[in-house]
Amino acid sequence: MEINQSSVTTFILLGFSNLPQMGILLFTLFFIIYSLSIVGNLLIVLLVVTDQHLHTPMYFFLVNLSCLETCYISTILPRMLASFVTGDKSISVYGCMTQYYFFGFLASTECYLLAMMSYDRYLAICKPLHYASVMNGKLCLQLTLTSWICGLLTNTIVTAFLLRLTFCGPNEIDHFFCDVYPVANLSCSNTHLVKLATFILGSMGIGTTFILTITSYVYILHTVLQMKSKKTQQKAFSTCSSHLIVVSFFFVSLLLVYAVPETERLKELHKIFSLFYTVLTPMLNPIIYSLRNREVKEALFKTVRKYNRKDL
Repeated sequence: MEINQSSVTTFILLGFSNLPQMGILLFTLFFIIYSLSIVGNLLIVLLVVTDQHLHTPMYFFLVNLSCLETCYISTILPRMLASFVTGDKSISVYGCMTQYYFFGFLASTECYLLAMMSYDRYLAICKPLHYASVMNGKLCLQLTLTSWICGLLTNTIVTAFLLRLTFCGPNEIDHFFCDVYPVANLSCSNTHLVKLATFILGSMGIGTTFILTITSYVYILHTVLQMKSKKTQQKAFSTCSSHLIVVSFFFVSLLLVYAVPETERLKELHKIFSLFYTVLTPMLNPIIYSLRNREVKEALFKTVRKYNRKDL
């Protein structure tokens, strides 16, 4: 579908131009976060692919999450970092729509994938005797494909409405990436449908997956509290609580941006909330979900020892 005939062909992403004195600091901070996120996620993929002991349903989902977040954060941060260096904040209308499409698709997919991962953990901890027979390779593949397909369909609908808009007025987007509401606000045509579709699909998709994820973790925590071994209970509680904190950051920040109507007063807050799900969670997820895990640590040490022996 082509974009409606518009007089505007280029947008300006204002980003953090209201903080010019912090440009170097922000560039350094975002560069470190991006580097840690890419290295952490690709390291998980490498370890799971090369270590036979990690060929389990949980790590299959984690590899999907790591691949998704590598692409997800790369739709936004490289361009933002380049704008800090070159000072060029412009982006073509087609480039803007493309950025939003891939960002929205990957963000939607992550919501569904996190819900599937919480269901996997629910089965493993609450139904351990049935876990191996229920969570087989076929079901893992079906759940993962469902996540990607739902994410694709959800954002394709919103993007289709966005592409129908005409842009003929101001071209400055008060955001650090092309998100649906800031872009729609620049349109000189009726934006009711795209905003309504975003609100409904966002509320349903994010809200439903958040409820499913929280419900799984409530059952998990209930099972953990009934464990007789205090050591096992503390370890499981520590793992689940850290997962729950990161998941809550992701979902709550998404809901605050897409399910709460935007006002002039909330515009800056929306930009801050956007940092949580676009920048922070892709960096934190590899640490919280995998690199704190004993099996992943053992696989990492094994890989390091193997390469050290090759060098000797």
